[in-house]
Amino acid sequence: MTALLVLEDGRIFRGEAYGATGTGLGEAVFTTGMTGYQETLTDPSYHRQIVVQTAPQIGNTGWNDEDDESAGIQVAGYVVRDPSRSPSNWRATGSLGDALVAQGIVGVSGVDTRALVRHLRERGAMRAGVFSGDDLAADADLVERVRQSPPMEGADLYGAVTTREPYVVAAQGTARFRVAALDVGIKANTPRMLAARGIETHVLPASTTIEEIEALNPDGFFLSNGPGDPATADGPVELTQQVLERRIPLFGICFGNQILGRALGRDTFKLRYGHRGINIPVIEHATGRVAITSQNHGFAVAGEAGERFDTPFGPGRITHTCPNDGCVEGLELVDAPAFSVQYHPEAAAGPHDAADLFDRFAELMSGGGRHRLAGGGS
Repeated sequence: MTALLVLEDGRIFRGEAYGATGTGLGEAVFTTGMTGYQETLTDPSYHRQIVVQTAPQIGNTGWNDEDDESAGIQVAGYVVRDPSRSPSNWRATGSLGDALVAQGIVGVSGVDTRALVRHLRERGAMRAGVFSGDDLAADADLVERVRQSPPMEGADLYGAVTTREPYVVAAQGTARFRVAALDVGIKANTPRMLAARGIETHVLPASTTIEEIEALNPDGFFLSNGPGDPATADGPVELTQQVLERRIPLFGICFGNQILGRALGRDTFKLRYGHRGINIPVIEHATGRVAITSQNHGFAVAGEAGERFDTPFGPGRITHTCPNDGCVEGLELVDAPAFSVQYHPEAAAGPHDAADLFDRFAELMSGGGRHRLAGGGS
């Protein structure tokens, strides 16, 4: 069955139906990860995006019941070159194609993804649609349908992926700290990484108030990753400012980095094609250390390497940048317990170079926590 990837600039890539048949509308982006397609597909940060895999062979290890990063597949569509005919892995419980069908995700295979990625590299991420079925409309009509779909700029998406009810992920062993984690698209491996460090994580809806945070009496506050334009996240930004006023130790990643940036008075902007993959270098300016990181973001905080700036909460500084394009990859407050990074230290999927950031968060809480579970006081 024929399937099409239709871009808003009129370019059309033809292939075969893969996964469910129908229509998927979103933003066409590419990810350079050679592995970890299940984690990519279930990452809430990819909500309403049509993901193009640069790796040519996808689906070799099938689908399993353990590696999902959320309750289901989050992407709006999926584009691959050469899908596996049959999975081969002892952990597999089914095939990738079957998972796409079961969850209604429209895909296209057999596409020249090299040509597609070159096109997106030149023109930038853009609105797109994946269409499959026996009776497709004319090409011009499909292009117009794509152009009528909403752009990613101005997209308020975190509310669509946040948890509806609070839940708790217990610490492994003795609980040392309690963390309030604002879920604006959190990945399942993040609370697991915190739990491994003796941290009890209370995952909270994006609509949580400062009074509800204070009622938990947390040692720290975590801002998760998530989808959409950070310029729309006024509620989480205001909550972050209230947390900073109370000097609760704060750690943010990805969308959380952008929320903290806005809370500190920084602007955010849309990148031409974003950073998506598990092989992206980041420089930490204080040490000169380069980490290879997992990333998925289409927006960034404005700033330059090593820049110091004034905020309502004291001086701040840009701590990390990407050597590829100078994009801000981290910031912190100089005299207050708050820092964030633009990449994914939870490494799902991805390298483990940045896992020590969770240890830094624990150290920050040990020096400035408001309530220490292990110690019975502040």
